[in-house]
Amino acid sequence: MDDLKGRQELYQGFGDTMVRGIEFAVTLVVFSGVGYIIDRVLGLVPVFTIALFVFAVMGLAVRSYYAYEAKMQVIDSTSPWARKTGGSGVR
Repeated sequence: MDDLKGRQELYQGFGDTMVRGIEFAVTLVVFSGVGYIIDRVLGLVPVFTIALFVFAVMGLAVRSYYAYEAKMQVIDSTSPWARKTGGSGVR
């Protein structure tokens, strides 16, 4: 039974990673595409394309960092080494 649960968690991890990768790629393409369209309309070809691409990369990096931190806090709070609140703390 533990083997089945382990495989399910592994496959869920693969699925989550695939979704995250697709999200990164689509976000970058959409922001770059919008930047390119703005550039074509204004006649400034590389300016908005590069600016919106960099903005998207920074946004995805910040979002990934905070999502990772939140997940690690949940994992750490349920781990054996987590600090337990309550009591005097002195034994």
